[in-house]
Amino acid sequence: MTDHSEPDRRPPADPARSAHGGGDWVTHVPDGDNRERLVCPDCGLINYQNPKVVVGAVASVRDRLLLCRRAINPRRGYWTIPAGYMELHETVEAGAKREAAEEALAALTLDGLLGVYTIPRISQVQMIYRARLDNPETIGAGDETLEVGLFAWEDIPWDDLAFPSVHWALGHWREVVGRAVFPPFGNPEGATGDY
Repeated sequence: MTDHSEPDRRPPADPARSAHGGGDWVTHVPDGDNRERLVCPDCGLINYQNPKVVVGAVASVRDRLLLCRRAINPRRGYWTIPAGYMELHETVEAGAKREAAEEALAALTLDGLLGVYTIPRISQVQMIYRARLDNPETIGAGDETLEVGLFAWEDIPWDDLAFPSVHWALGHWREVVGRAVFPPFGNPEGATGDY
């Protein structure tokens, strides 16, 4: 039987090497584009390098917020909301739920996109949901987490939060408490996510 499918045109795992013949990528502006890209000199495949998408959630139950103390770098030992990079072929909603399950053994019901934050210095887009924590009695530390906690607003360890976007998401969550419908927030005015 002959395989009539399209050839695999995905970039290789090593972005410095071409998937077709293993040669080096060349940098130039492809026809119809306006910026330099990595291009395979053998087949013309363009290796687009785009921002990474992070998904997560501000999850609450009975006015307490779920936070995870990071067991990995960057910012090991600091507190964050459950969040991480999307996996291939998953929706942003599924990714946010998966990250909560992996990091905090948490089951969530998402009830709205809380914020879309951009962190240009690390080429990241973060899509953070507001969520209800469905299993507060059985949360626990996943492989990337030292410990988890359910914090009242006044008990949040503000000085030990891992990233500026965690501050933003928690503040935006507070702004929409009690509201069923709300537009998603973006970065606070002038904020870029730098420490």
